[in-house]
Amino acid sequence: MAGTNSTKQLVEVADIQGNVVLLKNGSLRAVIEVSAINFELRSEEEQMAILQNFQRFINSVDFPLQIIVHSRQLNMDEYLKLVDETTNTLKNELLKIQAIEYSKFIKELLELSNIMSKKFYIVVPFYVYETPSTTGFVQSLKGMLSPSSLIKKITPEQLETYQSQLIQRTDLVADGLITLGLKIKLLEREELINLFYGLYNPDSTKALPTEVTSQ
Repeated sequence: MAGTNSTKQLVEVADIQGNVVLLKNGSLRAVIEVSAINFELRSEEEQMAILQNFQRFINSVDFPLQIIVHSRQLNMDEYLKLVDETTNTLKNELLKIQAIEYSKFIKELLELSNIMSKKFYIVVPFYVYETPSTTGFVQSLKGMLSPSSLIKKITPEQLETYQSQLIQRTDLVADGLITLGLKIKLLEREELINLFYGLYNPDSTKALPTEVTSQ
């Protein structure tokens, strides 16, 4: 129990309400999941247009943002199990041989290299009691690990006002991302809980260190 309490003191998340993360210092966060585009496959003109649009997007924002790339090893165990189970039900011998060879290929590929999945997030902050530090969103989503013994209290009325202002910022960021041709999703409570659980329990998701770029 003592170990659990000491761990809770290190986590800067005080609560998650709807799509808003409340930190112990009184500030708020919204997290947007963003799709990726294959920049290398675009023509030179398209690449230039993307860079120019991204520059305009950054210049249109007058508050800090955190851009996070979260990489983790893709767990293929369940997929391979499904392939093997399906293979055993095949009646056509040719298809069965092809399925066996496919499963073998995937297993050999996994032994030779790590197959990675990447997810991209933009964290939108709203500071109530303090100005942002030079490290942005404390270096990453997982960077909210710092001792804090005091949870700064916010009244329900204040919280409603701050949430409204945070969502206004989030909408501005979302509109800018959409103009870049990106698909976005504002994470809700359950998705935020799963995200933080994965970050604080890397063994359960084979998560790798987060690469962070901040504005």
